[in-house]
Amino acid sequence: MKKGWSDIGYHYVISLDGCVEVGRPIDRAGAHVRGHNEDSIGICYIGGVAKEKNEQGQWVAKDTMTDEQEHATRELIYALRMVHEHDLTIHGHNEFSKKACPSFKVSEKFKDIL
Repeated sequence: MKKGWSDIGYHYVISLDGCVEVGRPIDRAGAHVRGHNEDSIGICYIGGVAKEKNEQGQWVAKDTMTDEQEHATRELIYALRMVHEHDLTIHGHNEFSKKACPSFKVSEKFKDIL
């Protein structure tokens, strides 16, 4: 891999059409958020940036989650809660580091399932 990583750091990736792709095996610690990889399940979605770059030529964070992605994410969270008998909390990467991803506030978008 270009950056020397062994594989994808996320356990699941949600494609634009809502297809849930398996990334890193669930029984292996993720590599998605420093300090929380051992006790979390990493889920990412394709997107999260505006189509146009800003004046400095940088991508701008924007919630681009499709309806299909949102539905798939909700279904995945429900399934994970059924498999893992303890209560799971959900958080955005932006709650743990100075990153914009997932380009929205998880506590607002998914408040009905928190």
